[in-house]
Amino acid sequence: MALSLYVDTDRWRAHQRTVLEQFPGLVPVCKGNGYGFGHERLAEEVARFGSDVIAVGTTYEAARMKDWFSGDLLVLTPFRRGEEPVPLPDRAIRTVSSVDGVNALVGARVVIEVMSSMKRHGVLEEDLGKLRAAVDDVRLEGFAIHLPLDRTDGTDAVEEVIGWMDRLRAARLPLETMFVSHLKPEEFALLRQQFPQTRFRARIGTRLWLGDHQATRYRGSVLDVTRVSRGDRFGYRQQKAPGDGWLVVVAGGTSHGVGLEAPKTMQGVTPRAKGVARAGLATVNRNLSPFVWDGKQRWFAEPPHMQVSILFVPEDAAEPKVGDELTAILRHTTTQYDRLVEH
Repeated sequence: MALSLYVDTDRWRAHQRTVLEQFPGLVPVCKGNGYGFGHERLAEEVARFGSDVIAVGTTYEAARMKDWFSGDLLVLTPFRRGEEPVPLPDRAIRTVSSVDGVNALVGARVVIEVMSSMKRHGVLEEDLGKLRAAVDDVRLEGFAIHLPLDRTDGTDAVEEVIGWMDRLRAARLPLETMFVSHLKPEEFALLRQQFPQTRFRARIGTRLWLGDHQATRYRGSVLDVTRVSRGDRFGYRQQKAPGDGWLVVVAGGTSHGVGLEAPKTMQGVTPRAKGVARAGLATVNRNLSPFVWDGKQRWFAEPPHMQVSILFVPEDAAEPKVGDELTAILRHTTTQYDRLVEH
């Protein structure tokens, strides 16, 4: 019995085709845990729809992916002097975000990232003159700009890209290929229309693999069910049962990513109020689990164990049975399944 990822393969692939049509020349991103599917599984999908390049997060991911994908490997983490050398084939392309990085990679295939409003990393405008003198010593595959997801100040993504293209052109740098991230389909189409001499390539991961939420579903198998009465003690810490009902042991624990949650940016009164309420409940050991039974998310009876979670299901709900599966609302990028079921 396992924590399983169920995939409606036809629906999942239909969504992929839609995204590929919206972004011609798309560069599929397969970083981290492979968006919940794993690198090998996504490499199969990329080969199936015929992309010539795949983007990975690190050199270590590229070293693994080279055995599963025969095309080019674009490493998104920028090169830094002194980093641990990882043997990679010539089809690997390094992202570089500084003039120093370009100077250190003589003869290598590189994509040069410019500093966007993300302010994460990238070549600055004042360094473009030095960059012009350095690019002749590398095999330049293009420039890249990584844009923010939200623009709360009302700025325009297309204008930001155009601004950088104007700066690169003024510095007499080649603009044959521009890699972009986090553009809407209409924004991408507008750039292609305005700059027909430049090939725009959208680097896309989340939208491509996880854009149709109904195409995938996590489910955890029920391993054991124990009847309890209010006040009965249970678990590692011998807490008291909050009422009459059942303790349900379900596949899926911390090793799967259950109970792990990335920090979120909260905007507006309602999300903040909910966050305060969740924090308050946690102080009295009330933590909502991601598992759904009988139409409701159920509470953890105690913090999740390494490979299982124990839930409390009150007696006013249907009694779970061993072998039942509970839908789990989990974040793909932090979850490791036991098995993948395609249907």
